[in-house]
Amino acid sequence: MRGEISGDDNGTHKGCPEKNGSHKNGSHKGCRYTSNRALAVFVATGLITLLASCSSYSPGGLRIDRNIHAKSQDSRVELVVLHYTYADRAQSLKILSEGNVSSHYLITDDAVPHVYQLVSENRRAWHAGVSQWYGHNNLNAASIGIEIVNRGPEGSHWAAYTPAQIATVITLLRDIIQRHQIKPYDVVGHSDIAPQRKTDPGPAFPWKQLAQAGIGRWYDQAQARLYESNFKRNGLPDIAWIQKELKRVGYDTPSTGVLDHATKRVIAAFQMHYRPSRYDGVPDAETAAILKALP
Repeated sequence: MRGEISGDDNGTHKGCPEKNGSHKNGSHKGCRYTSNRALAVFVATGLITLLASCSSYSPGGLRIDRNIHAKSQDSRVELVVLHYTYADRAQSLKILSEGNVSSHYLITDDAVPHVYQLVSENRRAWHAGVSQWYGHNNLNAASIGIEIVNRGPEGSHWAAYTPAQIATVITLLRDIIQRHQIKPYDVVGHSDIAPQRKTDPGPAFPWKQLAQAGIGRWYDQAQARLYESNFKRNGLPDIAWIQKELKRVGYDTPSTGVLDHATKRVIAAFQMHYRPSRYDGVPDAETAAILKALP
């Protein structure tokens, strides 16, 4: 048939003008330039080469076999830190993408919040700063940072988060927690890990709502009421006990036995998270009861 390539066993291609040297002016009468079979072989060879390179090649020509994975490994991500931006959307995006600070995610305050991923989860973002949680520092290297567009404190008033923002935070956190197996007590605010210098996400952030959605740590409220009644009846524990309990639940707390400024800052951070109606840093009966009831 005209245009058909018939190959013999010695690799010659009868009837092909290019093989026979009979082409003229670039035309190839009586022969198709490439057969479907040859094309299939070419594609298959390319795929095999590509797959082999994905599993065994790295820069420098060193062949590395990546087909076997050790059982003893886990995610580098150990906690999630929530922040407010203290700026509007445009400023927040500019600061977090072009400045000296960054976060993995930014959630806007649009009617339907837009979620930006600014840093890959397998890379370090610069959001935690000098911080500590359960005795561990260098938290940028072990955390995912989520910034939420919110102006924070305006005098004595704290800007509210929108219901849509909180719904978005919950959805995002559920995914992160599931993928990285984050423990409830490791979903924290910036003020929890840096109480001497930070207040975000602030008392307007609804930690209890997150707990009701199965996210983060909360306390047994009935048990806390019993403890509170007992403290009111028999007196409060001393400051050394308060400091010890704050350490137990993760906070970087002095061990002075004195209600000093640093201790009051830690108590205020704890109150913002678990008793946001009053966060004056005073260890009253309700604060002590919540602290004792917190797992």
